Amino acid sequence: MSAGKHGLGGIRQIARLARSVLGARLARWGLSPPPRPINVTFSVTTRCQSRCRTCLIWKHPPRPELSIAEIEGLLGSIGWTYFFNISGGEPYLRDDLPDIVGAACRILDPAVIHIPTNALMPRRIGELTQRCLEQMSRCGSGATLTVKPSFDGVGSLHDEIRGVPGNFEKLCETMDVLLGLAKLSTSLQVGLGTVVSTLNIDRLQEIIDYAASRWNVSTYINEIAEERSEFHNTGTGITPSGPDYRGVMEIFKSSVRSELRGMGLLSRLTTAMRIVYYDLAPRIVSEGSQAIPCYAGLLNVHINSDGDIWPCAVLGYEGSMGTVGRDGSFGEIWRSLQARDRRRSIRRGECACPLANQAYSNILMSPLSLARALMIAVLGR
Repeated sequence: MSAGKHGLGGIRQIARLARSVLGARLARWGLSPPPRPINVTFSVTTRCQSRCRTCLIWKHPPRPELSIAEIEGLLGSIGWTYFFNISGGEPYLRDDLPDIVGAACRILDPAVIHIPTNALMPRRIGELTQRCLEQMSRCGSGATLTVKPSFDGVGSLHDEIRGVPGNFEKLCETMDVLLGLAKLSTSLQVGLGTVVSTLNIDRLQEIIDYAASRWNVSTYINEIAEERSEFHNTGTGITPSGPDYRGVMEIFKSSVRSELRGMGLLSRLTTAMRIVYYDLAPRIVSEGSQAIPCYAGLLNVHINSDGDIWPCAVLGYEGSMGTVGRDGSFGEIWRSLQARDRRRSIRRGECACPLANQAYSNILMSPLSLARALMIAVLGR
């Protein structure tokens, strides 16, 4: 795709983003219909070969999965999104993962497509990622594909938390494969993600140092381990306390600040928003309340493998707005009375969580938080 098309595509994405942001502010107070969500997370499967101590989804029978034809109809009812996050279970267990990416490119025209992975299948992950890139190229997409293997500890600690002997070795193989592909494609960015839990919180510096010395990744992010119905892990005690989490966030903030130098403006702003999130998350955990207003179910939506529509992954099954097919199309469910009731509950502050994907949208809608992110991006501190 030519530079001119990329430029026009960028302008179009910003215009759509602005419309959704304005629409969300009005819809939050019932002054307009809900906008198109800027962040769509689709759990394409609940199957997973990991046996993680922080997620017990593997202990439960897999839920039904939408076919490609059903997925295309679902995406057509959404129409557009900025960020399309393919989640699981383990997304790479679906043979048709490249077809899902292709459908997303054609129908949603996202700026970013994101896929996390447990990194247990290095060769398959490499082959399917290559096919995803080919699908993107075929439909002329200007999107960036980011693939983020999970990295919860160095060596045996990773295997212990993830519940599979040899997982750390597979992670290293997967990273080699993905970083090799990234050298051949400007559309692919490779990241790492650490779930911070009571199982690894005292080893975070070691984990960060290893990631920096072993892999040169585009992004390295962390998210606090949460107990939520999606993971069937309520009552496991995996979530660190607010003070403990605040301490490790200072480590991540220091690491992220050092990356600001030499970045372009857009990358600096993205990184600055991460720094703001690292301050907000411990507050939410400590106080048990929304630190800033939440726009789940307006700017963000989570779709389960069977077509169940949630405001976010944390509310999960208990927060269902309806199921595609049984209760109508995505658009009908998105504008339904049940969806309106879920949004009112969120607006009243009846839930609070440090979910990272949701927090970034909330920062975008919070004048003070966004101003702080802009200041960090411009000043570099």
